[in-house]
Parts: sequence; C-alpha cells; structure tokens
Amino acid sequence: MKSTNLFSFAVVALTALPFSLSAQTVVNLGTASTYGVVAGTTVTSTGLTVVNGDLGTSPGATVTGFPTGVVNGSIHAGDSAAAQAHTDLVSAYNSVTGQSATTSGVTAFATTTLTPGVYNSAASISLTGVLTLDGNNLANPVFVFQMGSTLLMNGGTSILLINGARAENVYWQVGSSATLGSASTFVGTVLAATSISLDPA
Repeated sequence: MKSTNLFSFAVVALTALPFSLSAQTVVNLGTASTYGVVAGTTVTSTGLTVVNGDLGTSPGATVTGFPTGVVNGSIHAGDSAAAQAHTDLVSAYNSVTGQSATTSGVTAFATTTLTPGVYNSAASISLTGVLTLDGNNLANPVFVFQMGSTLLMNGGTSILLINGARAENVYWQVGSSATLGSASTFVGTVLAATSISLDPA
C-alpha cells in the first residue's frame, strides 16, 4: 500500500541511551487520530491491504485499490472530514518536528533497546533486527524519532514494546518518504512529508 504527497500518515497497530523526561511530549493528532491513513493527494493499494480506522485524502481525492483492499472505517476522499484530518495532521507533524532532541546524529538502530526520548537524524534512519522500546515503567513514556529525509525499515525487522511503552506514544517524523519492508512488524504513528510505502509480504 502506498499513500503519496504532502503529509501522509499511517498508524500501523527501538545499548540504552540517555534521555530527558521533559523533552518528549505526547502529540495531539486531533481528528486524524481516528484514521489509519491520511494523505494529501493519493492513496493506492496494490494488494490485500487492511486499514484499521478511517482512510482520507485531502486536498486530493484519489483512492484506488479499495476493494480489493479493506478499510475498517470510512473512506473520505476530498471531503470536509478529510480536510480537517489533514489540517490536524500538519499541526501534529509540526509539533513532532519542534520537539528538542535528547539524542542527535543517529542513523540506524539494529537489535538495540531505547528508552523514552527524542532521537534525531539530519538525514535518514534505518531499522534492522529486533528493536525494543523500553518504557522504563513510566506513567506515560513517549518516543519521538525525527529524520530529515527517509525512514527505511528493512524486511523482517520487528519493534517490541516493553515496560509500559505504548504504540500510541511512538511518533516517526519523516522529512520525505518512509518504507516499511516485507514481513516487518512496525509500531507507532508515521508522519511523512512525501510518501509511505508498505512492501507486500
């Protein structure tokens, strides 16, 4: 499945590093929180895609591949509901972008464990192996990943949540495109400025 153009969104239901409890905050998704996918122009499914939640596109109105793809919610193609979700998504993207990094200069995570924080890359981040997000038994742990260009989740990679970490408090802000490889298990909310592609299994 691929969603394209300005501010694409998908909810798809990481050696410890230093962190600050005050740097990362929960992001308000507004009306976009009920959507599985929001795109600026186009959403295309090329196989048996399952979207849990609503699917919307605005200001564009192109949605293809549904059916065969399944939406467990409503499809909003260029309507007022999609427009509001897109506006809220842009606000959420800006909120994530504006959070101060607790760890800078990251480029890859491979079979590692991360604690709550804001992890920043000026360019790309790639994920490989088993990446564990450890909530440290905090009341409301938040994980923020910021990258200037791409996110690549290699095929077969999985993300594990432990000690109170929750998928709804994991955010991936992607400056261009995100690609989630085949047979991978992804956790969190992706906010990508250009596109999100899910490789078929």
